[in-house]
Order: sequence, then structure tokens, then C-alpha cells
Amino acid sequence: MNFSSRIRLGVLAGVAAVTLGAGSALAASINDVNVLMKTSHGDIQLRLDAKAAPVTVANFVKYAKSGFFDNLIFHRVIDGFMIQGGGFDENMRQKDAQAPIVNEARNGLSNRRGTIAMARTSEPHSASSQFFINLVDNDFLDAKNARDGWGYAVFGRVVKGMNVVDKIGAVQTTIKSGHRDVPVETVKIQSVTVMP
Repeated sequence: MNFSSRIRLGVLAGVAAVTLGAGSALAASINDVNVLMKTSHGDIQLRLDAKAAPVTVANFVKYAKSGFFDNLIFHRVIDGFMIQGGGFDENMRQKDAQAPIVNEARNGLSNRRGTIAMARTSEPHSASSQFFINLVDNDFLDAKNARDGWGYAVFGRVVKGMNVVDKIGAVQTTIKSGHRDVPVETVKIQSVTVMP
């Protein structure tokens, strides 16, 4: 797989999230949060860094609390790179999201193994509901190293269940409905819950 195909982490055109204004308003009232992601391969616990990425964390929390992620899938898995989810159901139908959010990639957080970051299109401020978890250190995705000068915004990290992330990362993939790197056997996100 070449660099250009790896860098295309983004979602298809027309995907959405919290508007810039609404995201800023939400961000002002949120603290770091722990999130439990239940998947068909096991549980993943995440800690989201609201200080470094307030708009992005508020956006993710809003989706989680609304149940948006429930029963979606990890639709793009590249062993030795990352696992991506948060936009498609098991029939590869894209779920309508909200308006895009501002790119917070210049927040000092790096795309290291076990971090969670926002997927986007080639447009820097196009992230909405889709996210990815880094399987390895991918600092070429950081703003300071990115070809477009923006990169991909990290907003948290896995604190428990990295073995589950690795298990998902090792599944066999295929081409399905015109999409590459789709798991042969569905990897479902059963629920995403903001923990007390």
C-alpha cells in the first residue's frame, strides 16, 4: 500500500458532525472523559483529552451520548496502520452525521500507537463522526509532518483493551461495496458509553 492510499483516512464527501460554533459551545462545558466502546471482539476503554482537543472531544461525546455509534462497524482495517469506524453499518451504508468540526491536530498530541484520532477527507476541516485508532506510531499523520500542513487530530488514547484493538487490526479484509480494507467478518461497534 502506497503513502497516498494510506493517508486517505477520511470519510466520503457529505459526511458530517458538530458545527464549529456549536462545537465550541459544547467544548466549554466538558472535562476529560472515559469512554467504554463495546465491540464484537471485546471492550476498549478510551480516555479523551478535552484540554488538548475540546471541540473534538465534545463532538465525540455528543455522538456517543446520542447512540449514534451503536451497531456501526469498523469498516476500514489496515494491519500495521490503523482501524477506522464510526460511519458505516454492516451493509456498508453510510450513516448521516452532523456538520464538520474544526481540525484540532495542532494540539501537541501525536498519532502514536493506541491513540484515537479523527478521520477526514482531503479537506482539513471535514471530520465528523468517523475516527481511527492507531495500531502503530503514525507520526507522519501529525500536523507538523503532514503534506497538507494539517494532519489528523488526536483526541485521546486507549487505556484498556489494546489487545482488542490489535485483534481487530489483524482481521482478514476484502473489497466490499467499492470500499477497500473492509473486514471479511463484520467487526461491530455494539455501543459507545461515556463513563461516570
